Amino acid sequence: MNRLLLVEDDESLALGIEFSLKDGGYEVSTTSTVEGGKKLFHMEQFDLVLLDVNLPDGNGYELCKYIREISDVPIIFLTALDDEVNVVQGLEIGGDDYITKPFRVRELLSRINAIIRRNSNNNRNTKNTLVENILRSESILRSENIIIDNIKAVVKKNGEVINLTAQEYKLLLIFMNKPNVLMKRDEILKELLEGEDPFFDENTLSVYIKRIRDKIEDNPREPQYIVNKRGLGYKWNKETISEGDL
Repeated sequence: MNRLLLVEDDESLALGIEFSLKDGGYEVSTTSTVEGGKKLFHMEQFDLVLLDVNLPDGNGYELCKYIREISDVPIIFLTALDDEVNVVQGLEIGGDDYITKPFRVRELLSRINAIIRRNSNNNRNTKNTLVENILRSESILRSENIIIDNIKAVVKKNGEVINLTAQEYKLLLIFMNKPNVLMKRDEILKELLEGEDPFFDENTLSVYIKRIRDKIEDNPREPQYIVNKRGLGYKWNKETISEGDL
């Protein structure tokens, strides 16, 4: 049974969400503060975090950043702030999805189910990819100063480890495995999501690409690795070579 962490300071709303989640087959731990969220996160293992933006001792963005430093567990923001700036901010700092209050319980459950399923598939496919690379003795992908070690699932730039979420790691693999190939957005999404449609749109893809650029590019405003052709798609703009070892 999947375990969820719910951080919501509206007591009546939290009780309603908790009841619906438990009725949907989830185990739920609930708190109303940033500090409470940090404490519970260290005490238990969670499969997904539901995170309100406005909290009495801070905000959900702060807690999201804290969690992202130690975990790539999926995070969904619950927010009454539906303008683009707040949505993009939540995604850029590591959120996987958002849902605007008020929302339908069935929609919330659908998004939770989709993200947990996607995350599970990512972990399984990453393991399969590692086995395939070992069998082919192509455990290393190198593109100039960017290296992916598929055995250790580690990404390095100039010898320094870069921390990526599971979704960012998979997206980087997609690009580096197809150097100089222009890919349309829907092609990238199809490969990233294994053909599923878990409320993951093109704007969210842009945010994920921006997060990768911020980590691998010397100047994210003038990207050299992941470049886009307006109206056409994206491509990895460097040669990639496969190696058996570092």
